[in-house]
Amino acid sequence: MTAPRHIAVIDIGKTNVKLALVDLVEMDEIAVVTRPNTVRPGPPWPHFDTEAHWTFLLEALGQFHRDHRIDAISVTTHGASIVLLDQSGNLAAPILDYEHDGPAETAAQYDAIRPPFEQTGSPRLANGLNVGAQLHWQFQADPDLHARTAHILTYPQYWAHRLTGVIASDVTSIGCHTDLWQPHQGIFSELVKTLDIADKIAPVRKSTDVLGPVLPEISAATGLSKDTPVICGIHDSNASLYPHVLGQETPFSVVSTGTWVVVMAMGGGETTLDPSRGTLVNVNALGQAVPSARFMGGREFELIQKGHLVDVHQADVMQVLQQEIMLLPAVDPVSGPFQGQSMRWLGAEPPEGSGLRATALSFYLAMMTETCLGLSGASGPTIVEGPFAHNVQYLEMLQAATGRPVFFSPSSTGTSIGAALLFGAATDLAAPETADPSRNLLQLASYAARWRLKVEDRFV
Repeated sequence: MTAPRHIAVIDIGKTNVKLALVDLVEMDEIAVVTRPNTVRPGPPWPHFDTEAHWTFLLEALGQFHRDHRIDAISVTTHGASIVLLDQSGNLAAPILDYEHDGPAETAAQYDAIRPPFEQTGSPRLANGLNVGAQLHWQFQADPDLHARTAHILTYPQYWAHRLTGVIASDVTSIGCHTDLWQPHQGIFSELVKTLDIADKIAPVRKSTDVLGPVLPEISAATGLSKDTPVICGIHDSNASLYPHVLGQETPFSVVSTGTWVVVMAMGGGETTLDPSRGTLVNVNALGQAVPSARFMGGREFELIQKGHLVDVHQADVMQVLQQEIMLLPAVDPVSGPFQGQSMRWLGAEPPEGSGLRATALSFYLAMMTETCLGLSGASGPTIVEGPFAHNVQYLEMLQAATGRPVFFSPSSTGTSIGAALLFGAATDLAAPETADPSRNLLQLASYAARWRLKVEDRFV
């Protein structure tokens, strides 16, 4: 059979729903459409507008096929979402928005039954960010829900199910701080039995498993060939990691930047993760446990920059280094490695919209990233994905602070490319580019050492 070239990637992000068509020969997106992922208020609780998404996706699949030809379909979505289906394969309840605070109502009860971090690699997170907490609360909020639920599956596979009719979960999504999975053993946690869902939860498949061809009604609605294959699917952070899993030798780390900065350490040193400092265990597309750490770097960038777009000049960098203008953690005190700490400026706070402020912020974000790399046991080169890959001051400080090579991916389509690559590794994956060493390497390293000392003085 000829290997598929044009892969339609359904990409459900927390902010936007996207359909991208990836050319696996050119390794590029050749068509993209998006719509907002607006949360509906309820009843019975805030939830995702799956029917509107489905209408949008079917129309886009048909248009892409008419314009370019679709050979196969892959799916990637955000984590922290779970889907409950009834015996007919329809939603037993709307898919809960994980930011809803409903699960906080039963948090004390849930804390008494959730497995320990040492078993699951899942830190205790707010609201519904732990899928187990969602299920525990939903079954109490709707007492009939447990009985009418026939199947429980992770979010990428909900869309794969609508395309193929196959019930499944994937290892990266069930392993994404759900409390339901033991990443080092590759089996369900004891919470599955505690919640009485062992006979309902979908079998866990590899992300690269082909679930089947599209259903006849999908073929009729879109014009797709009835033999069009649909892959199992993958969690979005792991989609960004996957090209590097295919193309890099361990040890290395990937820093996925966006609203969340997620550090994933492949083949690093032994380390004991501390869940109070933003660490966790992810599971990659190969089913391997991946020590990780994260903080809300993109959100912090927005809070400090306040929408200002600034050109940074060398004079700004030198002034920040010479005067040791520092931003100390944490801009977001709820997440990351310095939870509970309040941010403060060392030296005079730079004006909003200034190059000094942008430089000090970039250095702060790099030092937060370096802290996360250390907490996750990272070694070897660091590969930066996403918006921060284009921030020169961030890359230079990260290289100086870690003392290890830093690479960056110039493409902004890592998630879609990674999801498309589930259909097979391309023969000529583009290597990440090397970040140029700074002319101020010694001053940057000295600044990094001082930043650490200042943080250690404050952090207990």
